[in-house]
Amino acid sequence: MMDQGLASNGAMRMPGGLVRLADADGAAAHAWCRHLATPQAQQRDLGDAVHALCILHGHQPGLADAARDHGATPTARQWLNQAADGFAAERSLLAKLAAAAGPLPSTPGHAESQAAITAQRHALEMLARSDRCGCAIGAVAALVGDWLAIRRILDAAAARYTVAAPAMTLPADATPAMVASVATSPGIERAIGFGAEQLLAQHRGLWSLLEARAEARDRS
Repeated sequence: MMDQGLASNGAMRMPGGLVRLADADGAAAHAWCRHLATPQAQQRDLGDAVHALCILHGHQPGLADAARDHGATPTARQWLNQAADGFAAERSLLAKLAAAAGPLPSTPGHAESQAAITAQRHALEMLARSDRCGCAIGAVAALVGDWLAIRRILDAAAARYTVAAPAMTLPADATPAMVASVATSPGIERAIGFGAEQLLAQHRGLWSLLEARAEARDRS
């Protein structure tokens, strides 16, 4: 039987397919991401994650800002405004956590790691500015969903560093309706799915890189 998250032409049906994609390939499915949110995570590993997230998502404009300002459809603009506001608060929290964490932990191969994360940031920026209708929306929608797991790491870091963490205000509950309103054709559905897949792939790469950095520190 065909997966109900996929249309017969291979396009991902929205929004159910996007939810299943996030469940299978999102941050919550990565063992290192889950580990960082536990009390067993070492403080230096938490600090490493915070600094990496600052490189990837701590800049202005963020993905939601870029997607909105690059010609968002009217049906998505209100949601993108809410996402942009929510991520502005998340960036502020990231900056406070990075300051509280102090310098990056000494790690073998640091320069290569930093270059890899910077390349990931550029890849995400390209997604957010894509001219392919639906691609940027898919990337930002996946980011909002994936941030629910990432925020657990930030909350763990905030507790460890005694930093006040405000409630998250991202429009996660409104995402399915927004995506459904935008996905008006198979081509746009495919573009949304592509943007989401690429965002989640970059995040998977980040967690694997951070895990490898922790292993390198343990060996040194």
